[in-house]
Amino acid sequence: MIRTAALAHIRDRRLIQTRSTGKTVFYMAGGKIDSGESPLQALHREVREELGVGVTEVSELGVFEADAYGHTAGTRLHMTCFLAEVTAEPSPLGEIAEFRYFTGAEYAAMPEVAPGSLLVFEHLHRLGLVDW
Repeated sequence: MIRTAALAHIRDRRLIQTRSTGKTVFYMAGGKIDSGESPLQALHREVREELGVGVTEVSELGVFEADAYGHTAGTRLHMTCFLAEVTAEPSPLGEIAEFRYFTGAEYAAMPEVAPGSLLVFEHLHRLGLVDW
């Protein structure tokens, strides 16, 4: 089981997704939770490392479990996802090559998608927060 914390930041009814250098799939911004770290602490650290911004107005969206994309078959993802605003304009840093904002349909139409991200898109669409 891979435990992660993820950012659900919405702009113009689209959800931010990040792509790491050398990869083709876009994932939720965020990453693995370090030993002794809470999901909220991991969210703050990962967003600073990946996008160079802080987060405010943070609320837990939920926990999403799916197959971990790009890992050995049977490896599961346990992702604690947080709705949040960002403190400035994001900028790709470190391992992040780029970020984009997607509607659910735009993301689902990509050649590769992360199952965990799709679950979040579907949930946010059901809540009326993102367009499909």
